[in-house]
Parts: sequence; C-alpha cells; structure tokens
Amino acid sequence: MTFSRRKFFAVAGTTAVGTLMVSPLEGLLAKQTFGRRFGKGYGPLVPDPKGLLDLPAGFQYRTFSLTGELMSDHTKVPGGHDGMAAFPGPKNTVILVRNHELSPTSDTQVQGTNPYDPFCKGGTTNLIVGPNCQLIKHFTSLSGTFRNCAGGLTPWGSWISCEENTSTPTSFGLGDRNYVSKFHGYNFEVPASTTTPVKPEPLIAMGRFNHEAVAVDPKTGIVYETEDKGDSLFYRFIPKVRGKLKEGGTLQALKFKDIFQAQTFADFPKRKPMKVEWVTITEPNPPEDTVRVEGFAKGAAQFARGEGIWYGNGEFYFCCTSGGALGLGQVWRYIPAKETIELFVESTSVAELENPDNIVVSPYGDLILCEDGDDQQFLVGVTPKGELYQFARNALNTNEFAGACFSPDGKTLFVNIQTPGITFAIWGPWTSHN
Repeated sequence: MTFSRRKFFAVAGTTAVGTLMVSPLEGLLAKQTFGRRFGKGYGPLVPDPKGLLDLPAGFQYRTFSLTGELMSDHTKVPGGHDGMAAFPGPKNTVILVRNHELSPTSDTQVQGTNPYDPFCKGGTTNLIVGPNCQLIKHFTSLSGTFRNCAGGLTPWGSWISCEENTSTPTSFGLGDRNYVSKFHGYNFEVPASTTTPVKPEPLIAMGRFNHEAVAVDPKTGIVYETEDKGDSLFYRFIPKVRGKLKEGGTLQALKFKDIFQAQTFADFPKRKPMKVEWVTITEPNPPEDTVRVEGFAKGAAQFARGEGIWYGNGEFYFCCTSGGALGLGQVWRYIPAKETIELFVESTSVAELENPDNIVVSPYGDLILCEDGDDQQFLVGVTPKGELYQFARNALNTNEFAGACFSPDGKTLFVNIQTPGITFAIWGPWTSHN
C-alpha cells in the first residue's frame, strides 16, 4: 500500500481505541487476502477498518507519538521509530525509551540541548504512558547519534541505545551531507527515569562496530551484543563492575568450540545444541571497522546480519535477518549456563517468515518477531516448539515493524511502525493462545 500525506494526517487524528471483532467469513477472507500461512497462535487476523493494524479477534490498539507531533519539550516527534523497551514508572505508568534510526541526511531529527555530534540526527525519546495506554508525556532523552537502530534494556533500569554506523570525521569531507564530527559505532546508556536529555557518553569498551542490539544476563551482568553486517559476529561484554558499563570491561566474540571460523549462513541443523567458547577482542575501539575482522581471525563464528536479541528464562534469542539457505532469516538460541548455541528457527519461505529484525520474549512463552522484508510486514509469533504464526499485519504500508516490547505487567505489547513513525499499544486476550 502506498502512503500518502492525506493518509498520514488521517492516522494522526485517529488515536482512539479500535476494538476488533471478527466473523467466520471475515476470518476466511483475512487468510485469503494476506496470502500468508497462519499457525495456531491467536487465530486469523481481522482487517482493521482504520487501515492501520490487523490483529486477531478481541485484541485492541491505541496509537500515539506520531512523527511530526509536538512533544512535551516543544520539539517535534522525530521519524525512524525503531528499537524500544518498557520500564515500570510511578503511579502505574509505563516508561518507554524509543530509538530513532536517523542519519545526517534524514528529513527529521532528534532535537536535544546537548547532542553528542551536532551533525547527526539520531537518538532516543522517552514516553510516559498511563494505565489506560494513554500518552502522558514524551520528550528527547538522547541526541546527536547516528542510526540508533535497536538496543536493549538493563536490569538496573536503563536502555542501551546502539549506533548502526561507524563513520568518522574523515569518512566524508566537511560540507558533505554525510559529514560527522566524531567517531561513531558506539553504545550509549539512557536511564529510563531521566526527565531531561542525558549527557551522551560513548561506551567505548563495548566495541566500535555496526551495533544492532544488546541484552543483559541478569544473573551475571554480562551484556550480549549483535552486529548488523553480512559477516557479523556475536559478542559479549564482561564489565569490570556489574551495572557500571562506563568503567570498562572485556569484549569477546563467540566461537564454536569444534569449528574454527564457522559460517552459520546456511546448512546448519536445527535444534542441535553446539558447544561454544569465547575469543577476546584486543582492539575494541579500532580506527577502522575491524572488530569483526579480528574476531574472525581468532576463530569466531560469522552470522548473517545479527539483529534483535532478547533474554528470557535463562536463554538468549537473537535474529539473523538474512540467514538461512534462502536468506529469509534465522533465530538462534544461546544458553549461557550450558555454553551452547543452536539454530532455533530458519525460514523456508516468505509465507513462513521474511527477514526478522527486532525480537521480544513474550511473558506468555512465545517469541514475537518484527519483520523487515520487502512486501507485507507481520509480527510473527514463535512457540516454544518453533511453530510460527502471524500475530499482526501492517495494514498501512510496507514499512517494517520495530521495537516490540511488553509492559512490566505483561498486559500490553508496544510496537512501532518505523515509517512514518507510529507507536502502538496492543492489548487483549493473551491467555487465549492455542
């Protein structure tokens, strides 16, 4: 579906709740129209009369904080809504920290009082959402960073925002639209509780590379990191002091214990746990984008565009967007207590799964994957047995889903459509899962 300016303003003026009901005929039409294979999940998707978000029967949504709206700090909501996490706030509120994947050439920008690099337009915004999923407040919390794609929440109440670009002041000449005044490719920490823009401090010891997402092991404080490159590595950062990432630590890359320089792009067996070990990166902050080159030379495994990662029940799940024999995506499971990794899901057709990006572990036992493919975009559920089903469809356009995360009480799923930049709150009969 093409997206028009008229359509955008219609959406911007529609923030009321949409209650979705379905008849057997509508359910059949939903299956036929979308042309995708549906597992059990929560049942067939119902066409949304507003043309925004198709959901299973009984689920509802609300939209807020659309690109271009005026925020509480008198700046405009930037575009490029991407990774996001939800934190408990005061008086039963939820605090969302949301990334904006914007480059120096983007049409919108995160406007802050103390940007890391004045030539860069990315960053984060914080949103305060009330008990009824109504937006109370939203404002800039980090600015002047480059393509804040995803990130991850910490057990100590902060969001780690990741730059997916390694530009330096010598990458482009002064006056070029892509020029930057500082080194990029870092992580930045944003406390969920902040009420003003933070002072941006790059977490240099965590590595300078095309960061995508992070997840923290609450038992150890170790941070696991993904890298969005075709020959990416999977990293862990062991901090010197748990919960204080600014004080430095050790960066390492995953290596299959019995395979030197494993390439996981295709022909890996599913559900076969394999033992791993870790190689230490001696130059985490190189002048060029060579962290993964060093790791691979030491035997680390390569992955096809590592993207979203999430922790749940002692396990880490992360997506490889273009992994698999058909390049349609993989999901890997790493279990730190056993030091094993296994291929959990690999897409065998577009009808099954197309290029998963962000990921969240549902409180109800499933994974929710955000598609970033070429055509229709779905939120795809994955059961503990690896069965796939479609939970939601972007009925507005063909832009990606991003930032899926659940409220602390598990009752609300928050997610973004990246462009034009819309945040959704979704709730309904989560326990009716088949």
